Amino acid sequence: MRNHEVTTMHRLLDEKGHVLEPGWARRLNWQYDRHDVKVPKFRIKEWDYYLVLAEDFGVAFTISDNGYFGLQSASFLDFTAPREHTESLVTAFPMGKLRMPADSSGGRSAYRKKDRLALQFVAEPGKRHIRCKFKNFDGEKDLLCDIVLEQPPMDTMVIATPWKEDPKCFYYNQKINCMRASGKVIYGDKMYQFHPETDFGTLDWGRGVWTYDNTWYWGSGNGTVDGKPFGFNLGYGFSDRTSASENILFYDGVGHKLDDVTFHIPADDYTKPWTISSSDGRFEMDFIPIIDRSANMDFKLILSDQHQVFGRMSGKAVLDDGTVLEVKDLLCFAEKVHNRY
Repeated sequence: MRNHEVTTMHRLLDEKGHVLEPGWARRLNWQYDRHDVKVPKFRIKEWDYYLVLAEDFGVAFTISDNGYFGLQSASFLDFTAPREHTESLVTAFPMGKLRMPADSSGGRSAYRKKDRLALQFVAEPGKRHIRCKFKNFDGEKDLLCDIVLEQPPMDTMVIATPWKEDPKCFYYNQKINCMRASGKVIYGDKMYQFHPETDFGTLDWGRGVWTYDNTWYWGSGNGTVDGKPFGFNLGYGFSDRTSASENILFYDGVGHKLDDVTFHIPADDYTKPWTISSSDGRFEMDFIPIIDRSANMDFKLILSDQHQVFGRMSGKAVLDDGTVLEVKDLLCFAEKVHNRY
């Protein structure tokens, strides 16, 4: 059944390592356990990604254990210049050594490399705390961050889907939108401040086993519409989505499920205007890019071609009851990523 909602809690995988009940949920109703995965541990992927945006700037952080390599990174985005800077450290064969939590609702994900990088995410009831100290992040400029995200009781977007070609592969993921942000960022000799009245954070929490070659499309944004928190998550392109999509609107803490979406990306330039359409007509947007955070890593066996494009969306979003929300100049991102690893 398309967009099958899972409402009861149970294990993610059966005794064969297959997803027990593919679908989507508003919270983590599947219980993930590395010991249930029936592939070599160098194929297991675990990651936490946080993005925090204000009107003029933003930061993003990743802690990941992708089996035979890990990627720990931070980004600073300046929407006034516009420019971005990203630094990443690649680690070899972490294979579970980072001890990343099996549940997003609590625990600590952390990485440290001598005096170069100290990155930590701590989840507690009602809030998430991000700390980062990245020495020589941009030449001689350091990056220092201390950010708190508020997470009141609200719907999230959780999906568990297999791959048709290999049922031992699975994508288990939670997106948490509309978390109000406070705290500060020091980049070089300049300080930036997040204000919870206007600024928001997003979590992309994932655990899984993937096939070797995948392309995905993902978009996310947060803001206020008619005085209430509004956000969206869009995603498609990989794993078997016959049971559910991960396309959803969030409005005042409630999720409103969407069907399929399509990114209409200019063939010759990611920084030209896009449009985004939906099969059910409930998400129709114009997207005006500001920054293309592009990266191309090609080590033959490992390839990653990324275009994470930040910009502003305008258009309409329709809730479950037919209410039409007019969205104007909402800061967000949409991306296309091709990975082989």
